[in-house]
Amino acid sequence: MTATPLFPGFDGLMTLSRREGVDIRPTLLRVLTDLYVQASAHSGDEERQFIELTSRLIEEVDDATRAAVRARLAVYPATPAEILNKLGLRRSDPGQIVPVASAIPTFPAETPPLKAPTEAQLRMASNLSMRPNDAAEISDMFFAASASERALILHNLNATPLKASARIPAARAARAIETLEMAAFAEDSENFILELGDALILPTRIAAQVVNDPGGEPLAAAARALDMPSAVFQRVLMFLNPAFGSSVHHVYRLSRLYDRLSERSALVMLAAWRGSTMAVTRAKYRPSLYDDERNRARAAPAQTRPAVQPVAVPAVRTGTDGSGR
Repeated sequence: MTATPLFPGFDGLMTLSRREGVDIRPTLLRVLTDLYVQASAHSGDEERQFIELTSRLIEEVDDATRAAVRARLAVYPATPAEILNKLGLRRSDPGQIVPVASAIPTFPAETPPLKAPTEAQLRMASNLSMRPNDAAEISDMFFAASASERALILHNLNATPLKASARIPAARAARAIETLEMAAFAEDSENFILELGDALILPTRIAAQVVNDPGGEPLAAAARALDMPSAVFQRVLMFLNPAFGSSVHHVYRLSRLYDRLSERSALVMLAAWRGSTMAVTRAKYRPSLYDDERNRARAAPAQTRPAVQPVAVPAVRTGTDGSGR
């Protein structure tokens, strides 16, 4: 199925979610629901897409996620009837706007309570590395999303089991922040890109895409990965690109996003950017190397060998030399 306008790159992440040990279906369902309830009304195609995608996920997520989605959709007036039925929601009469949730069954008294995950289990759950193709899907989805969708993606990355990049060493981050602020004051975007890529271990192509993005959310994620102070980030926004910094609305919106952005979300996005570079490199070089090895083999002329190798034949003595032999 093709990607939907509600959630670009959905199928790519569904492929990731089906792989053993990596289950981000709860995050996908939460994001999909948040995107849907943002609008007061939807077209017929959007509603059909939401029903199809949500129906696939509701039966496959944990009870906590299902309950959270149920609470969001229970107060949303445009929730499709099929999803209401799946979640056990009902409307008391056709004219009622807000659906009424059916009673939640009580568990038997002898049912043991669920144990909270241990610290070791939580560490293991947050240590699942992304494959290069999956990282490229997440990166492409993020850059293709709108401002509100990017904010939701960054917010939900904090709860994913995907492995985040390691923190940038404090001393290196401090040097980078100082250099980046000076480059922003000088409106030197070229050196700003080079320093950001060097500090975050990103290729220049990705660093340039992060810095030059017109929305500014990638730059906010990169700055949070460096643990840049909020005041410094605001100065970078105002001076690095004067056209962008002159908009009070943009600066305020990104500053508010930056203050709410968690370090883990930024480091998971950084891991996706680094992993996407590996996917591009493999796609670029692997076919050519394979063909080169195949074409490089040259046919050597066949060399024939005689069936019988020539050997030295000893001389036969006739005995005519008078030796008697």
